[in-house]
Amino acid sequence: MLVRTVGYSFIGLFSLCCLLPFLLIVGTSLTSEGSIARSGFNFWPREFSSFAYRIVFENPDLIIGSYWVTIGITLAGTAAGLFLVAMTGYALQRPDFQYRNGISFLIYFTTLFSGGLVPFYLLITQYLNLRDNYLAVLLPGLMTPFLIIMMKSFVRSIPHAITESAKIDGAGDFTIFIRLILPMTTPALATIGLFIAIGYWNEWYHSMLFLSPDMKYRPLQLFLYTVITSADFIKNSAAASNVELRDLPLESMKMATAVVATGPVILFYPFVQRYFIKGITVGAVKG
Repeated sequence: MLVRTVGYSFIGLFSLCCLLPFLLIVGTSLTSEGSIARSGFNFWPREFSSFAYRIVFENPDLIIGSYWVTIGITLAGTAAGLFLVAMTGYALQRPDFQYRNGISFLIYFTTLFSGGLVPFYLLITQYLNLRDNYLAVLLPGLMTPFLIIMMKSFVRSIPHAITESAKIDGAGDFTIFIRLILPMTTPALATIGLFIAIGYWNEWYHSMLFLSPDMKYRPLQLFLYTVITSADFIKNSAAASNVELRDLPLESMKMATAVVATGPVILFYPFVQRYFIKGITVGAVKG
């Protein structure tokens, strides 16, 4: 009983420590810029102000469009990425697949070395002609070596006798994968799906490289990044010109954009938490 009480108390304190930074972000986002300059960051706003959110949502059409773009890329990328990663992980653990070791080495090799930014940029823009195309954001995140290795380790825990018995009954490889393997890998799929979804949701680098500012709707993270950099540029320009812009909520606006960007992920995570923990544990033990 004592050990359980101490354990629960420790977990509660640790959870509180994880929650405090987010509460600080929310409190700062609702604080006036003058109060932040005088008193610093606080968990509870001393001078309440929603000015930062009004600036972020000044053009609701743009931010709603950016939300829909990010949601579409996240859903499409997560579904396609899960399917490809699951198929790859399943194929690489099949003992009857002749080239599994060579392909596994090539996948692992990409975690150590890469071609660099210039070849990657030329591939996307010159050879694939995906400049100003959402596919330039979608395609690079579909296959991740770490997730393939995780999926391979999880699928390895499924007895190969299941595959052999299905083959005896006349089932093909794709039928076995869809009707037998996928239902048995739900924890791994939820875990990997969460990784892929968060990666797409937070993606801004590829968007900055391949999507021009002339596009009306760009992914949410890039839109919020543009808002912050624009406000920062205005404030620095005003300071260089000896112009006072005390009312521009630069610090609180940074926190407001963090709330806008992370809010949906925080609401979604509790629904897959149990699968996420189970998938991580099983993948670690069986690998």
